[in-house]
This record gives sequence, C-alpha cells and structure tokens, in this order.
Amino acid sequence: MEPDLIERLAEALAERIAPAVPLHVQLWNAKTIAGYLQRSPAVVMERVVTLPGFPRPIRLPAQREGSKGQPLWKAAEVI
Repeated sequence: MEPDLIERLAEALAERIAPAVPLHVQLWNAKTIAGYLQRSPAVVMERVVTLPGFPRPIRLPAQREGSKGQPLWKAAEVI
C-alpha cells in the first residue's frame, strides 16, 4: 500500500470514531450497569442499586419542567 493511502485511511477512520469519554466522567444508566454486571436491568433496579453501599444516583434535569431525568451513576463509583 502507498503511504499516502494509509494516511488518508487513518484520517478518515479517526473522523468517524467518536472519542472515548474518560471513565471518571462517564455516567451509567441501569441498562449499562446491567451489562457490566451481566444482570438484567430489572435486577439492577430492584436489587443492586438499593443496596446500602451502592453509590447514590444523579438525576439530571429533564426536558419537561418539574420532572426528573432517569437515575444515573458515576461509572467509576459503580466499578
């Protein structure tokens, strides 16, 4: 392969790949936690997040006034 072609391919791939969000700033929902723990989202919501030592959820503002968004947890704390 030509070096120029390889460089163009690498640049095209870099433009399409979303940068990874660092773990210390990621917020996980119940579905993501379920995937990490290899459990169902229902089990996570009913049994895991209710444990006394589990991190507290964060609720970001929702689009509708007066409503709360879904619970999210800091990934680093969950791990």
